[in-house]
Amino acid sequence: MRIANILHLGGKEIRGLLRDPTMLVLIAYAFSLAIYMAATAMPESLNRAPIAIVDEDQSPLSVRIGAAFYPPHFTRPAMISQAEMDSRMDAGRDTFALNIPPEFQRDVLAGRAPAIQLNVDATRMTQAFTGSAYIQTMIGNEVAAFLQRGAAAATTPVGLALRARFNPQLKQAWFGAVMEVINNVTVLAIILTGAALIREREHGTIEHLLVMPVTPFEIMTGKLWSMGLVVLVASAFSLIIVVQGLLAVPIEGSIALFLLGTAMHLFATTSMGIFLGTIARSMPQFGLLLMLVLLPLEMLSGSMTPRESMPMLVQMVMYWAPTTHFVILAQAILYRGAGLSVVWPQFLALGVIGAGLFGAALLRFRSSIGTMN
Repeated sequence: MRIANILHLGGKEIRGLLRDPTMLVLIAYAFSLAIYMAATAMPESLNRAPIAIVDEDQSPLSVRIGAAFYPPHFTRPAMISQAEMDSRMDAGRDTFALNIPPEFQRDVLAGRAPAIQLNVDATRMTQAFTGSAYIQTMIGNEVAAFLQRGAAAATTPVGLALRARFNPQLKQAWFGAVMEVINNVTVLAIILTGAALIREREHGTIEHLLVMPVTPFEIMTGKLWSMGLVVLVASAFSLIIVVQGLLAVPIEGSIALFLLGTAMHLFATTSMGIFLGTIARSMPQFGLLLMLVLLPLEMLSGSMTPRESMPMLVQMVMYWAPTTHFVILAQAILYRGAGLSVVWPQFLALGVIGAGLFGAALLRFRSSIGTMN
């Protein structure tokens, strides 16, 4: 093995990438606009949900309930008549329509149990599910506060002191931005290395490599370090400029330690990209293969839902995936400010998994490189 060969081969890959505008646009999009949209769109959260109110009571209590709905969870309520309610929902103008019946306040003060009708546009499934619970809780709180005239705390034997650590305001954008960076590191690492290998075959340059005094190890390592370096630099830019700067997401831990963990993760995922590139015979095949690999890696790694919520068999299988340990490592460092003394097991796991994937990719690459021409 010659280090110079590896450096020259890696430089060749970077120059080839710079001449590929499609890949450059993909990298720029994945670590800029995609991060911003993932953090600000947040389709799983209730954000500016349109609501209309039919107030047939016109009492202080009904006015109080109407005033409880305001941005950012809801838009300012549209005060409408009962005749407008159905037509507005049919036109998709309102997700929620709240109908407060006549003499509602009188019935509440009399100890009766009056019903408030809530119509929900369930075609907007996420908002409908989350918003119904929000509205029920908000109305219950307003009625209780109205009845007890601010003395609710005196009748409650236990008070709950809630302290949210690491994200005091419970901003989902803080979670979405960092998780999107983590997911895109995995996606781009696999795509760039696999595409670099397939590009050699499609452009016919694999024949040049076969007659050069270089080994399969040098060819493969050149692709790994060059594409890994591109993703590492792009992720550092995204974390500092987009996440910390544009989105103002606080980073608690060491960015340098996170980038070191990213490099370990890239060692594993770029090796996986080479392995997939030896299986696929063309870019369309590679794209189909990516869907089978990337979706489980992202959905079951813990970046979308906690691993503890998954079946035990899934947890055991995903323990051997590099994305699982990278998500644990990244969340501990960036959210909780953990140091190396806390995340060293994840570093060790990434090293072991990366070495296994590198060995498997090298064996596959050696056996298939002779048939690539």
